[in-house]
Amino acid sequence: MKMGMIIFLLLPILGNVYVLWHVWRILPLSPWLKTIVVVLMVAAFLLLILNFRMHQQLSLPMATVIYEIGTSWIIILLYLFMAFLLLDIGRWVHLVPPTFLKNSLTGTLTVTGVLLVLFIYGNIHYRQKVRQPLTLTTEKKISRPLKVVMLSDLHVGYHNRRAELARWVDMINQEKADLILIAGDIIDNSTRPLDEQQMEKEFLRLNAPVVACLGNHEYYAGQPDSRLFYRKADITLLKDSVMEMGDLCIIGRDDRTNLRRKKMEDLLLGVDRSKYLIVLDHQPYHLDEAERNGIDFQLSGHTHHGQVWPISWITEAVYECAFGDYQRGNTRYYVSSGMGIWGGKFRIGTRSEYVVATIEGSPSR
Repeated sequence: MKMGMIIFLLLPILGNVYVLWHVWRILPLSPWLKTIVVVLMVAAFLLLILNFRMHQQLSLPMATVIYEIGTSWIIILLYLFMAFLLLDIGRWVHLVPPTFLKNSLTGTLTVTGVLLVLFIYGNIHYRQKVRQPLTLTTEKKISRPLKVVMLSDLHVGYHNRRAELARWVDMINQEKADLILIAGDIIDNSTRPLDEQQMEKEFLRLNAPVVACLGNHEYYAGQPDSRLFYRKADITLLKDSVMEMGDLCIIGRDDRTNLRRKKMEDLLLGVDRSKYLIVLDHQPYHLDEAERNGIDFQLSGHTHHGQVWPISWITEAVYECAFGDYQRGNTRYYVSSGMGIWGGKFRIGTRSEYVVATIEGSPSR
C-alpha cells in the first residue's frame, strides 16, 4: 500500500521533470527567459499542493485563483507530457527532425498552438451541459409517469461558483420535474465558499423536492459541515436510510469512504418491494449488490468518465460501468459523468450532463 502511494506521488513529479526538460530545450529563448518560464511552471505545480493545504487560511479570491491554476495545471501537464512523448517517439523513428525539439520557434508555436486550441475547446465543451433523456419502464404500479432529474458530482465551491450554480438551477427548473435526485459530491472540498457565497439560496430555488446521498467529497469537506449545508439547502439527505415517495422507494447509501456503512440487504429490511426501488450510491462499485437485492434502478456518479481522455480509458478499466446506461439482470443503472467537475474546467473526450428520466408503468399493464 505504501509503495503504491509512493508511486502515485512520484508519477506527477517525474512527469513534471520530463516536461520541464523538454520546455527548456524547445524554447528559442535566452537562458534567463527560459528560467522564468520554468519557474512559473514549477510554481503552478506547487499551487496544486498548496490548494489542498492552505485554502482555508487564504481570502476567498486568492484561494479561488490558487485552485483554478493548480488544478488546471495537472491536466495541462498531462497533455504536455503526451505531446512531448509523441514527439520523442516521432524523433526516434525519424519522422520528427531533432531540430523541431531544440531551440525551435516552429516547435514552440506548434505545441503551444495545438494545446491552446485543445484546451479552449475543452473549456467550451465543459460549459455545454448535455441533457440526457432516459426512459425507465417497470411492471410495478406507477400511478402516472414521473419525471425525475438526476445529477451527480456538482462540485460547487471555489471553481463552480454561485453564478454557475444559478445557471444550472435554471436549466433544471425548466424541466418542471416531480423529483430531483443527486448521487453525491454536491460539495467540492470545502463548505467555506458555499457558505460565503450563500449557495444554499440557489438550491432553495429548485422547483422540485431534492433527495441526495453523500459522496467522498462531502467527507473531504467534513461530513458534519456537509450535512449542515444539506439542511440549509433543503436537500433531503439519505445516509444509509430509506424514504418512500408515492410509488417510489429511495434508498440512499452512505459513501463507501465510511468503511462501516450498512450492507444493502440490511437497508432493505422491511422495505415495501411492491414500490419502484431506486438506490443512490455515489461510487459505482459492486453493481452486483443492487441486482442481487432486486433493485429496479441505481444512480451513481464519481467516475467523471475520467474527465479527459485518455483517463477515461482508465475508468473504463476500473469500473464495470464507468459511464452511461447499463443493465445487469433486471436492474437498470446509470453512471453519470457529472454536472460539474473537479479541478480544471476541461472536458476532452467526455461530457458534463444531467439526466432527465421518465419512470412509467409497462404499456402491457
